Amino acid sequence: MATLNKVTSFILRPGSNPREVVLFEHPTAGIQFPAGTVEEGEMPEAAALREGEEETGLSGLQMESFLGSIDEKPVIGDHFIARTTPVYALPNLDSFHWAQLRSGVTVRLLRRSNGFIHVTFEEPNRWPDPEYATYQITGWVPEDTLCETAQRYFFTFTHHGQTPPHWEVAIDNHIFKPFWAPLDKPTGIIGPQEPWLEILLNSIGKTK
Repeated sequence: MATLNKVTSFILRPGSNPREVVLFEHPTAGIQFPAGTVEEGEMPEAAALREGEEETGLSGLQMESFLGSIDEKPVIGDHFIARTTPVYALPNLDSFHWAQLRSGVTVRLLRRSNGFIHVTFEEPNRWPDPEYATYQITGWVPEDTLCETAQRYFFTFTHHGQTPPHWEVAIDNHIFKPFWAPLDKPTGIIGPQEPWLEILLNSIGKTK
């Protein structure tokens, strides 16, 4: 199967006391760190900078350190789409395909046939409480576009410019709401990302 790399960007404000990090509120998926998928041919550090700037609207971020990486399993579903792929109506390349699944999303496997896997993708309304799937795609994808585990890389950045405590960013047909949060008591981070905070706090503790 294919491989997939993901990144997380910890953006810190130098000189703040207590120290602060950027989080953002996604309209349907809760409070998060800037994070995303490494594109084909892209280095992880470049992806982390891109995701940090895109999801917060900040520019001039300065990379400070690489904190390491972890293996990551899907939170929803059981496999990742590792390479953007059309979704076929039947398990062959000549069949009808009108939708595609982008790299980084997670799917559930239904069955296998002829080098293809029948998968279903759901985009749920996840926050504040899961209620229903807002969007769903089911179809066949080539088996070599899937992977069971992603490698996630963590980087810290600093931002030296002036920003308000809260602001808004238009991205991916959504309005993200970034804000500065104190590192000693950030609240509301979605469950799957809580271990990421420990990675950041441990790295800061080692540099004190």
